[in-house]
Amino acid sequence: MKKRMIGNLEVSEIGMGCMGFSHGYGQVPEEAYSIEAIRKAYEAGCTFFDTAEVYGDVVFFPGHNELLVGKAVAPFRKDIVLATKMFLHESEIADGTSIYDATCKHLEQSMKNLQTDYIDLYYLHRVNEHVSFEEIAAAMGRLIKEGVIRAWGMSQVDVNILAKAHAVTSVAAVQNLYSMLERDCEKDIFPYCLEHNIGVVPFSPIASGFLSGKIKADTQFEAVDDVRKFVPQLSKENIIANQPVLDILAEYSAKKHATNAQISLAWMLHKYPNVVPIPGSKNQERILENLGAADVELTDEEFRALEAALDACTIHGHRGHVETEQTTFGNKWKKADE
Repeated sequence: MKKRMIGNLEVSEIGMGCMGFSHGYGQVPEEAYSIEAIRKAYEAGCTFFDTAEVYGDVVFFPGHNELLVGKAVAPFRKDIVLATKMFLHESEIADGTSIYDATCKHLEQSMKNLQTDYIDLYYLHRVNEHVSFEEIAAAMGRLIKEGVIRAWGMSQVDVNILAKAHAVTSVAAVQNLYSMLERDCEKDIFPYCLEHNIGVVPFSPIASGFLSGKIKADTQFEAVDDVRKFVPQLSKENIIANQPVLDILAEYSAKKHATNAQISLAWMLHKYPNVVPIPGSKNQERILENLGAADVELTDEEFRALEAALDACTIHGHRGHVETEQTTFGNKWKKADE
């Protein structure tokens, strides 16, 4: 697979979000199946794997996904870029503990879970409005100098927060929501990141599966730990209303002998040289299909026509790419599940 740069990190141009093996899409596969899926992704050319300390906390426990990913990538750990993420709560520094020491505690646990002595890309999962992200940026700078992490990133931020953090310690990557249905990042994040050599790592680049065309208005999502129940575009009325986007994708997928999902990924790869999507799935076939999007190339003419067709569509349902720990989308579905 072709490579791209995320700051100073070289990665496959499509990465893999591993969350679904522990959280977010209902019942998870057996561990052996999940480990095999990650290893098949590596064999298919993927060298960029994304996890987080919190993935698994709803049904299992914090660290569940990191433990699984650590087992899976152990045979080729040195040949990949491994990304994980942390939350920092105000209670952790209430007794006078420094932000640096609190960050180190999270990092040490993640490295233990992942069976590694360094993290390639360490994200602040979301900004906590009660904890200084500038101080976290400074702590990340220390950790980079110490060689424990190679680069750091932020998730679900706007350009103002990104710029303030980047001024303290250079940010390598921004992991934000971005897809054909969620394009807010095009207004501020992409221009800034292109100017400052920052990679953009879209999560949910296939719009929680909607752009694959496999989700229908009568699709029933799972009862336990399935965030798709609360994704705005996946309400019954919005699935129907956003059908024109699927019609456009179907036209191009037929023309290019590809799938809808592959076209949606090829579109963003063509549009931005600094974008590295991390589609996630718990299904091996879907994972390999998504990685296969790297082999789908749109001509400039095809891209312009596709872009014009998308621009003419009205998108129904909007989540937005900016969230904090206090305003996270996750709070909505956690409360609904209680």
